[in-house]
Amino acid sequence: MRLKVIAVGHLKEPFYRLAQEEYRKRLQRYARVTIIEVADEPVPEREKERTLVKEREGERLLQKASNCLCVALDPGGKALTSEELASWLGREMDAGRGEIAFFLGGTLGLSPSVLRRADLSLSLSRLTFPHQLARVILLEQLYRAFRILRGEPYHY
Repeated sequence: MRLKVIAVGHLKEPFYRLAQEEYRKRLQRYARVTIIEVADEPVPEREKERTLVKEREGERLLQKASNCLCVALDPGGKALTSEELASWLGREMDAGRGEIAFFLGGTLGLSPSVLRRADLSLSLSRLTFPHQLARVILLEQLYRAFRILRGEPYHY
């Protein structure tokens, strides 16, 4: 199984980078994980310009996804428990999915074109998180999902 995390922007804070690398390292037991960062842009004040920025960032995200299952992380997406995420991941693996790409937007979120392309729109929570933290939460939940699938302890 290959997992791609395709995100707008770079992790600047060292604590986010350390957490990302820790979970990426843990996930290597279960899947090949690639983290791809695409350039973000300054957030303009006018709404029309914000829409254009979001579309340009979305184009960059989509360019990095090949013919794979695509999951958009979006607050309006489907909310799953950790066990439900594991079950979904297990079904996709059983179906022979070789690669799953997870899209994470920047400050402005994901463009409508990315949301349309996604095979699944997934919400991590009804709470709002910084997009850098959302990346770490996604990696932790993927790690937890694999542990659940393998029958390994995951509550610690």
